[in-house]
Amino acid sequence: MLYKLPQSNGSEIGYRFSETIDKGDYALLVPEMEALAKEHGKIQLLCDLTDFKWEKANAWRDDLAFGREFHHTISKMAIIGDSETKKLIADVAHPFYAESSEYFTDQQAGWAWLAS
Repeated sequence: MLYKLPQSNGSEIGYRFSETIDKGDYALLVPEMEALAKEHGKIQLLCDLTDFKWEKANAWRDDLAFGREFHHTISKMAIIGDSETKKLIADVAHPFYAESSEYFTDQQAGWAWLAS
């Protein structure tokens, strides 16, 4: 499940990815990202993966398409997590999903980095 974070403002947007992500989550995420890209050009994205478990197989194609479409639009991607696995996701985000990515253990530090 995907939840937009209330701290989102302007070109800085955040989502909490909870439990399992599926194709329907991308159906909500992509149009919003397209609108932000059109309005702001570049986007700074925070992904809170603290409660994230896995992505269903039916979403893998949409995930890859998301990376291809938005890699050069997302200038910064802050990955929030609580495990080495989620830190690895941050390492992979840079070459495939964002121009720059960093791993944080709390949202506040992630938002601060996006704003810098």
